[in-house]
Amino acid sequence: MRLFKHLFAPSAKRLFPGDSLKRITDAIAESERHHTGEICFAVEPALHPRAVMSGVQARDRAHEAFAQLRVWDTHANNGVLLYLLLADHRIEIVADRGFLGRVSDEQWRGVCQLIEERLRAGEAEAGVLAGVSALTDILVEHFPREEGTHDVNELPDLPYVL
Repeated sequence: MRLFKHLFAPSAKRLFPGDSLKRITDAIAESERHHTGEICFAVEPALHPRAVMSGVQARDRAHEAFAQLRVWDTHANNGVLLYLLLADHRIEIVADRGFLGRVSDEQWRGVCQLIEERLRAGEAEAGVLAGVSALTDILVEHFPREEGTHDVNELPDLPYVL
């Protein structure tokens, strides 16, 4: 059954057309004006059939994407990946080690639940924007930007369609 879901997964481009990706990019850029963390958004329609057959789960793939997109490669170790795997209806957040001991699993789950609610309502873009907003609150709390300081944008704000 899972294999069929991946073979016939919804199109990421249909759920997130160019103008939608632009608004998500703008939301990430605006978010990063308020903290020193880095937010990366990636959406993947489906896994390769071999990956499905070998049992790769969304969390595994999110960790791979975290490394592949170099979200871990920030000066303060405060990058966070928001990952959607459409075929499995999974939302994963992978945060760098700078978040250890600062953010609880329940807080990360809360962000995922916000997104999930909007996705169920058929509002993919609104879900991601709600997620970016919730991540912003977490990042501002733990990695606030000092007034008058300049922060280097270490990761592209543009979403990834994998």
